[in-house]
Amino acid sequence: MRHFLALDLKDDPALIAEYEAYHRSIWPEVREHLNAHGITAMEIYRLGTRMVMLMETDDARYDADAMALATRSNPKIREWEELMWKFQAPTPWTPEGEKWVAMTRIFAL
Repeated sequence: MRHFLALDLKDDPALIAEYEAYHRSIWPEVREHLNAHGITAMEIYRLGTRMVMLMETDDARYDADAMALATRSNPKIREWEELMWKFQAPTPWTPEGEKWVAMTRIFAL
């Protein structure tokens, strides 16, 4: 299944460059965490400060709630998430306490 999510970056060119550098070589623990939870592919696109993530999952293994629980219980993944929040900002439509928010498909050809 494909999932599309949105998140913003802080409007600071130096922070954006640093964020992109981290994503050119993510930590091995992050890659393992994603793979272990059924994420088979992931891409992030940016326009200005707005980002869109395309995440493909193996529905037999992917469970968003289980992955969130595993994220909270893994110190290295929490460290990554806290570091990324240095660069990230919620969109105007992001509920309090959340980061990446699912987008609604409005057209398909």
